[in-house]
Amino acid sequence: MKKIFITGLIAAFIASCAGTSENTMTVTGKVKGLKKGTLYLQHIVDTSLVNIDSLTIKGEGNFTFSTEIESPEIFYLYLDKNDNNDINDRITFFGEPGEITINTSWNTFDLNAKVTGSESQDKLSEYQKVMSRFNTKNLEYIRASLNPEYQNDPAKMDSLQDLSDKNVKRGYLFALNFAMNNTDSYVAPYIALKEVSDANIKYLDSINNSLSPSVANSKYGKELKKFIAEQKMNRQGE
Repeated sequence: MKKIFITGLIAAFIASCAGTSENTMTVTGKVKGLKKGTLYLQHIVDTSLVNIDSLTIKGEGNFTFSTEIESPEIFYLYLDKNDNNDINDRITFFGEPGEITINTSWNTFDLNAKVTGSESQDKLSEYQKVMSRFNTKNLEYIRASLNPEYQNDPAKMDSLQDLSDKNVKRGYLFALNFAMNNTDSYVAPYIALKEVSDANIKYLDSINNSLSPSVANSKYGKELKKFIAEQKMNRQGE
């Protein structure tokens, strides 16, 4: 019995030294071509961007970050290249407990990043892929509106504006439907808050009331519930 007890203590000690739990997120990867720079793991606390951890890289672009998280949320991998240029230096990803891999290149840091190991990120990428089509279409309409052919023809401009309005509406409806159809994903309340927070309160309420228990109790689930309550309170005071 004494031997079993000692063995148990040793196992517990090793586990505590490892510093991992079911809420641990480990982010590993490589920044190809990076010889010198500092990587930061960041997230939003209240309304401020906060550094969770940092790593100075010299010679190799391999990195590992490990942190405890309360629930899946958006994180950022920021690269300070020491070039006085902050453009294209931040990767946005949906973090969650478990092992996540991010591989990219130093010169196209946020453009060709490949994130694997996060189901929430996979779902967010699925949403963003479709939304990018609506956004691309909007840019096409904007470019067309700058063409003298349209600017000098009120009827054509009105028609172009109508097409643009319909495209925006379709994108908006897609975002609402995506959130409503994925209420078991942590991405659902995030989309409701960040993409369509100005939607009719009844739609946000429907999304909120349909969230799975774990998602409803997550960071964005709680924020969505609070946001809806505040909106209803403000309307009562009008």
